[in-house]
Amino acid sequence: MASIGFIGLGNMGGPMMRNLVKAGHSVRAFDLSETAKKAAQDAGATVVSAAADTAQGADVVVSMLPAGEHVKAVYMGEGGVMSKAPKGCLFIDSSTIDVASAREVAAAAEANGQLMVDAPVSGGVGGAEAGTLTFMVGGTDAAFAKALPILEAMGKTIVHAGGAGNGQAAKICNNMLLGISMIGTCEAFALAEKLGLDAQKLFDISSKSSGQNWSMTSYCPVPGPVPTSPANRDYAPGFAAAMMLKDLKLAVEAAGKAGASVPLGAEASQLYALYANSGHAGTDFSGIINMLRGAK
Repeated sequence: MASIGFIGLGNMGGPMMRNLVKAGHSVRAFDLSETAKKAAQDAGATVVSAAADTAQGADVVVSMLPAGEHVKAVYMGEGGVMSKAPKGCLFIDSSTIDVASAREVAAAAEANGQLMVDAPVSGGVGGAEAGTLTFMVGGTDAAFAKALPILEAMGKTIVHAGGAGNGQAAKICNNMLLGISMIGTCEAFALAEKLGLDAQKLFDISSKSSGQNWSMTSYCPVPGPVPTSPANRDYAPGFAAAMMLKDLKLAVEAAGKAGASVPLGAEASQLYALYANSGHAGTDFSGIINMLRGAK
């Protein structure tokens, strides 16, 4: 069993940390939220007073943070994790951040005698709680091999996507495709309503035809056809529109730097910005169907 530091105990990080405790690891945890720290303590973790304190004597440090600037500050800042962690310590950053920042922090870790992987996740809060997340991992073969048993305590599918930053690249490409396909699915169901076609009938046809996609069959944006989808809970997230917007912005930014053309990704980013900024940032991203219907 490993000695693990865990930084960031929010909706995703909290249940991920709890699964590490359940697996028998010794966990030192930190978050800015007192409520989150209390929950971590109740789950069996040792709560510390600063992010860097999680790294003292640690075999592994896991982080789940909002953005690249936070990841760089936590790891590379004065008195940060890199300065407190022992040589050979492995860092697993499961935040979704820009590729350049992921590669910058990984290079700094290597120069400091430590290992690092970027390991963003897919699967949402439900997957985090159930321990069935998908991890898209970027890093060296050695770092991935060391990270694998830790990731297996929190997820079901772990894919080594290549070198440093490639986990983030995989995440933003996947989520750009998801955002685009959700908008297309919502448009189809909104049009069906206008044309007098029952949503269940459209689902029965398209889910078995050329229009089939994950946004329809696993996360249908109208109530009924997929009982577990947020549409049946008044679009309570799941995966909030603000998070989809964040990922789309990262994809469009990366495309600009790489010289890639992503016209549908850019349009999806603009549509989710309209939706999130109209008071729906905390609504599930599938709720954008209501904006497409013309509802407020």
